[in-house]
Amino acid sequence: METISRKYFIKRICCAGACLCGFGAIGLSNNIEASNPTNESNNKLNREWLAILLSNISEQIEENEKRNILKGCAYAHYASLGMDTVLAHYKHDLDKFISFLESEWGWKIEYNKKDNTIIADENKQVCVCPIAESIQNSNLSSLCYCSEGFAELMFSYIVQRPVSATVISSIHRGNKSCKYKIEL
Repeated sequence: METISRKYFIKRICCAGACLCGFGAIGLSNNIEASNPTNESNNKLNREWLAILLSNISEQIEENEKRNILKGCAYAHYASLGMDTVLAHYKHDLDKFISFLESEWGWKIEYNKKDNTIIADENKQVCVCPIAESIQNSNLSSLCYCSEGFAELMFSYIVQRPVSATVISSIHRGNKSCKYKIEL
């Protein structure tokens, strides 16, 4: 994955029409007490700000740039779920991990051992991304690059080497379910 400097990222986001002052609001929102009457107002601001940001990224930034920016965001979700701990039981055992994905998460997996590729279908008719579920009426197609990053992090941890993931089907791109091609 290509590294993007902070200055370049901020420049591109500003060009996309997103005000960076929203970053402070998003970061501070977790420190506001639930009893604070402005909490719902701040949450609404955060959701609207993020929706505009994601729409602008989807509509105004080139595909490769979108992929690089959003793929890197996957680590926040991966880390917040403690995925290294969740996956530790499957480390170095891809077949066992695939069984877990199928039985516990309901995924459909096609593993081509000859080509060393996996087609992973989440097998759900809704987007499972926690960011997407709180945003309405916005173009979220670029958010799928974050999912690519999440898949890469999971499978890289399991096989203990870098892998490449590509979204080949997505709810936000008009498909029936989200699917990834994982190149091991």
